[in-house]
Amino acid sequence: MTSASVPPTGEVRVVDDVAGAFADLVVAERPSVIALSGGGTARRGYAALATRPGVAWPDVTVLLGDERWVPVDSDDSNEGMARRVLLDRVGAGAVRSMREAGATPEEAAAAYDRIVGELPAPDLVHLGLGDDGHTASLFPGSPALEVDDRLVVATGDDDHPYRRLTFTFPAIARARLVVVTVSGAGKAPAWSRLCRGDDVPAARIRAERVVWLIDPAAAGGANA
Repeated sequence: MTSASVPPTGEVRVVDDVAGAFADLVVAERPSVIALSGGGTARRGYAALATRPGVAWPDVTVLLGDERWVPVDSDDSNEGMARRVLLDRVGAGAVRSMREAGATPEEAAAAYDRIVGELPAPDLVHLGLGDDGHTASLFPGSPALEVDDRLVVATGDDDHPYRRLTFTFPAIARARLVVVTVSGAGKAPAWSRLCRGDDVPAARIRAERVVWLIDPAAAGGANA
């Protein structure tokens, strides 16, 4: 494992096994409130985490950092994936569903905004990096990027399937630790843009601490 700095903020750890490094970091932090994400890298990280002792899961409050407006049992649901791969296996305590927080995306976003605001700030928020530089469901050009008075909003555009609910950057910034996992050569162009200082959404991530876990294949883009 090596460490370096990355613009605009945070610590980069280049690791061969992003999933394992993520699982080890979560165990080391022992979060009481954690926010999870979706995607293939998240799935692998959660599968690794499910095998690790050291987290008192019945006492952990679990949030979702973003979600598609699909049923929880859909293959496209972030919550559904997290439940199947991790939460149901470890007996997680209070799982606060985004999708089931309201009857419409707007109602659910308003309700989840209240839920997040009433809870202690997350100990750990897990995020990923999209091919277009997005994180959570904060996409390039989205009005959600500029929201500064809400913790959760409804969003979506024609370039991405489904309406979405997402943490805003102010919600992410409340975290004690944000962990961003980046894996595979397909992420190298987005990583390169981030390291060049381009104004991609993920460049706006701020928190008390930010740790980027990235494998060599993805990190190679920084030299492009």
